[in-house]
Amino acid sequence: MTTSPEASLVVRRVLVVTAHPDDVDFGAAGAVASWVATGVQVTYCVCTAGGAGGFGDVSRADMPRLRQEEQRAAAAAVGVTDVRFLGYRDGQVTASLQLRRDITRVIRAVRPDRVVSHSPEINWTHLPTAHPDHRAVGEATLAAIYPDARNGFAYPELLQQDLQPWTVAELWMSGSPEERINHVVDVTDYFDAKLAALSAHRSQTGHLDDLRGMIRRYLARNADRHGMPGRLAEAFHVVDTS
Repeated sequence: MTTSPEASLVVRRVLVVTAHPDDVDFGAAGAVASWVATGVQVTYCVCTAGGAGGFGDVSRADMPRLRQEEQRAAAAAVGVTDVRFLGYRDGQVTASLQLRRDITRVIRAVRPDRVVSHSPEINWTHLPTAHPDHRAVGEATLAAIYPDARNGFAYPELLQQDLQPWTVAELWMSGSPEERINHVVDVTDYFDAKLAALSAHRSQTGHLDDLRGMIRRYLARNADRHGMPGRLAEAFHVVDTS
């Protein structure tokens, strides 16, 4: 089991593509904090504003604005300042050509060495990670990486915007079925940053009595399962896409 990025790949820029605000913080905020600490530039691309989420008495009209504010605050907690929203409808995302084009646009603008997104597969042992929006964004992101972003003949309107083709070297997927996991990141030293990011999503986590304990137990199970007893880890399915 690999516990650190491949030494052969120099990573300067990372793009994280998620369906909803808070997805990156549950799945990868510890890893993101560790990358930012080493000087990696990280961009978040959130496909919806999370209008169908939340608890309490916040109105549906106000929820998207609130969740975007929460995501920006959560990003700041791990050192990320570039947060982009695509504006798709929460709960109704499909892996459409329009979504592929929009993700391709961001890939060509950011030119990341690594992309992090959802798995397009169903994880039957932890069904919440298999939200239909997650799987749709995962599928569209994979298609945007290959073949769309690198194909100069795809979406000619992007060339007119001077967005030149770009080849992503790695795709990291969170929420993958356990049998797919081939890479874990030790995030023990970044647990407090991850917790701060999740705590910023008050509309989603404010009702939880023991957020710290819940997240620590989950990360500890990841670490134990992959030969890192006593540590905390985030787990990914990493694919070479170069």
